[in-house]
Amino acid sequence: MIVDERTSPGGGHAVILCHPDPASFNHAIARTYRDTVIAAGQRVVLRDLYAIGFDPVLTAAERPTLPSPACRQDVLDEIAAIDGCEVFVLIYPIWFGSAPAMLKGYVERVFGAGVKPEPMQGRVRTDLLGGRRLLSFSTSAASKTWLDEQGQGQGLNAVFDQYIVHAFGMRSQEHRRFTQIVPGLTPSAASRHLQDVAAQARRTCAQIAFGDEALLADPGLVARIAC
Repeated sequence: MIVDERTSPGGGHAVILCHPDPASFNHAIARTYRDTVIAAGQRVVLRDLYAIGFDPVLTAAERPTLPSPACRQDVLDEIAAIDGCEVFVLIYPIWFGSAPAMLKGYVERVFGAGVKPEPMQGRVRTDLLGGRRLLSFSTSAASKTWLDEQGQGQGLNAVFDQYIVHAFGMRSQEHRRFTQIVPGLTPSAASRHLQDVAAQARRTCAQIAFGDEALLADPGLVARIAC
């Protein structure tokens, strides 16, 4: 079971993992990202939604359209755990064309806690996510060709990634997709994918440590992030 971990106060990565199988490739992605961030000396908070038994169901009393929506204690605990992080990392499988219901519920109950529709439509920055980065890793058993034929990448980016960024006033988003993730995935293929995860984690750490403009001017700064 993956548990929450915090290291040094530098940076701040909230890793939201949504997969029911601890032996899944999604869990391997989460471990690799976490370990890379720790090696870089930055802070990481890992939330394994299935392990903590997160309840994705938004209750009537929590609806943000109410004059005084009521946040339940589990939501307050989640907000406290991830508050202050600079990058929010979503790790999940694509099920029936979208993110799992539990992750969608996390967005509704935690990211959207108390957020009114009008500010969302105006892209007003929220206290939790405003000005932060969104980074997603998704997996699918299908091939990239099949997913492209269904418009999967563009569709998921529009209805999930871009919506989250715009609705909560985030600054940017990136999405790394891994296809043909099946039970027979070879160790060599898994290793290559996880190397890509580690490389992305180091790049994200460099963005936090040095800033986007400095990194664009000198991509070699990534090499200064501890391996």
